[in-house]
Amino acid sequence: MKKQYFGTDGIRGEVGQFPIVPEFITRLGYAAGKVLSCNVKPGERCKILIGKDTRVSGYLMEAALQAGFAAAGVDVMLCGPMPTPGVAYLTKALRLSAGLVISASHNPYQDNGIKFFSAEGGKLSDELELAIEAELGKPMGCVSSKDLGKAFRIDDAAGRYIEFCKSTFPGELNLKGMKLVVDCANGAAYHTAPHVFHELGAEVISIGVHPDGRNINDGCGATAPEALIAKVREVGADLGIALDGDADRLQMVDATGRLFNGDELLYVLAKDRIERGQFLGGVVGTLMTNLAIESAIKGLGIGFERANVGDRYVLELLKQKGWIIGGEGSGHLLCLDQHSTGDGTIAALQVLAAMSQSKQSLAQLLDSVKIFPQVLLNIKFKAGYDWKSDEKLRSHIAQVESDLKGKGRVLIRASGTEPVLRIMVEAQDGDVAMSSAKSIAQLVPTS
Repeated sequence: MKKQYFGTDGIRGEVGQFPIVPEFITRLGYAAGKVLSCNVKPGERCKILIGKDTRVSGYLMEAALQAGFAAAGVDVMLCGPMPTPGVAYLTKALRLSAGLVISASHNPYQDNGIKFFSAEGGKLSDELELAIEAELGKPMGCVSSKDLGKAFRIDDAAGRYIEFCKSTFPGELNLKGMKLVVDCANGAAYHTAPHVFHELGAEVISIGVHPDGRNINDGCGATAPEALIAKVREVGADLGIALDGDADRLQMVDATGRLFNGDELLYVLAKDRIERGQFLGGVVGTLMTNLAIESAIKGLGIGFERANVGDRYVLELLKQKGWIIGGEGSGHLLCLDQHSTGDGTIAALQVLAAMSQSKQSLAQLLDSVKIFPQVLLNIKFKAGYDWKSDEKLRSHIAQVESDLKGKGRVLIRASGTEPVLRIMVEAQDGDVAMSSAKSIAQLVPTS
């Protein structure tokens, strides 16, 4: 069955537009509560954790969800602003039935959404999401007064998560002598990430730590690293660390202002574990992972597989293969030997550990990796156009792929939400990548 509301990363949209409206969010809480209560042992209460990022709409959505869960007889644990991976950790650590975070990740403040986590701290299964959607199609009810859910606040949630993050850093190492700039995107990590790095010994200069409900991801964080680059240069820091609004993405900057994306950091993580003698089997990237990274990882003597774009698909393939390291260029990095989900703070700690143990800078660790120039064109096509059945287009794509064999690649994807064809070409030569992408785009009939 096809899902009506759940996407690859929960339910998301613009606040005030369906489905991100109070009535639907309350019904979602009730429906999720009814479904998740079915997995609770007889005599036990279903308990669900709710965390959120710093968007002003989080207050509205938290209250609506709480009402829905209470009507379903579910107890709610409230932890306030908390990174998405922090909610995943606390759900598992507190032995709760499930957890959810109110966030639209890297999107602007006008958007919001809801991500669910299982009792194990992983994504909800497709079966459970479909069951929740089925329950949404039924009338909303309410349990009797004696069975109504209650709400409790976890006052030490941030402290618990900070200690968990620190525990993933090797005990024999510390960050003394390092000057770090940490950009929290005015998001959920504003009161956790700076403490993690400071308590491990680093001198920390924090930016993006003054959320006002509307400035999340606004000119700061992993999606706008220019602010971090400028600050690193201004204060003469050794490194800069940029998280996004819910702190599951990571980008890093060195003292020269060079930006390192998720693809490059993925290679650093894999190389470090191989050098420490850890068995990896392989690494999972996505369809968008740079070809140079695939070649470099295979050069380490391990496998490399591509998943569809989205950390959900990276995680699914990792579990299928029995591997532990995966990620995507946007900065979602999974280290399943440390956490059940992608965590920007923990990924940064793993990179810092790799640098410390190897006594090399990020640039030195990536010296042998030359990223291929990548061109991405978004072409709005004519209504009703089916690019897969366009023989002329397909023939030309095949010719470009043949010309680039071993020196580049082509990826064509249609947007799932608008009539747009995404044309991506990678090549060792940037001019070749651009000319190849444009030659393909010229064959797409536009509106």
